[in-house]
Amino acid sequence: MSILIKDTTREEREKIVAESIGYIDGSCDGCMSGLVEMYQDYIDGKKEIRDINMEFMFHYRAKYCLRAFSAQAKRGGPKRAGNTERVRRT
Repeated sequence: MSILIKDTTREEREKIVAESIGYIDGSCDGCMSGLVEMYQDYIDGKKEIRDINMEFMFHYRAKYCLRAFSAQAKRGGPKRAGNTERVRRT
């Protein structure tokens, strides 16, 4: 079964999203009610799921990987095994 916008109706897309995230409602403890909103463009037929997921991962990685890299840089960079001398480039 295809989940592409061109192959599904709005109702089918709503069902796909609901089944994928487990029917999250805004009143549950610890759930991410914003997750449903994240996929609204897919339900509306504006963006494919893969595009929404790629955008999410890009922003997540940019935020958290950059934070980890900055913390590592403050500690003096990554630890390397073996020769730690710098190679002079000419």
